[in-house]
Amino acid sequence: MEGAGVRGASAFNRRPRGVSSPARTRVGARLAALAVASAALIMHFSACDNRIVTAPIAPNAPATDILAIRVPTLDGGTTDLSAYRGQVLLIVNVASKCGYTKQYAGLQELHDRFKGQGFSVIAFPCNDFGGQEPGGKAEIQACAAGFSADFPIMGKVRVKAGEIDGAPQSELYATLGNATGQLPVWNFGKYLVGRDGKPVAFFGTAVDPMSPEVVEAVVVGVRPGGRD
Repeated sequence: MEGAGVRGASAFNRRPRGVSSPARTRVGARLAALAVASAALIMHFSACDNRIVTAPIAPNAPATDILAIRVPTLDGGTTDLSAYRGQVLLIVNVASKCGYTKQYAGLQELHDRFKGQGFSVIAFPCNDFGGQEPGGKAEIQACAAGFSADFPIMGKVRVKAGEIDGAPQSELYATLGNATGQLPVWNFGKYLVGRDGKPVAFFGTAVDPMSPEVVEAVVVGVRPGGRD
């Protein structure tokens, strides 16, 4: 039996007839190329996220006050968002090396247009999607400066649910996701938050910051007696 076992193992390890090593190599290369193409396709459709979700976005969600959450600062410390209480906010996960990085310009235009009416864009750098925010404070600030962006930029956060390399999802995005039923699937997802700290709308990556839908939602938010 021992000899038979050895012979069986030897037979198992022999190259199957009719399948040459070059042929197996070609099949492996094709499978690898297919995996790369599939990943690229997923990234493409994620980046084409054009969701527009407005109130009531999650009518059964628990009461939420985004402004009570502590968030990281770009300097490596932490702060809470209570300083923005009474303002309407557009919270955006940004990245410096994304095809949508040019949205920094639109975000600044929106910020400038409404900041005198109690509105602010707040950016949260994120490296979750395509590894497109790999740098630190200097690189993030340099990118923002290239678009003359002067709205607040906080520290890097994790947007995706679950853990990546042991890092959990940030409390801010976990709360936003639970409150709205929506999470960004790529860079430059946008949450509009009312003066009371409750999210009132979500706009996907492909929705431009100066689109009529975003502008109108901000107009309603900052209007006296608007969403609060």
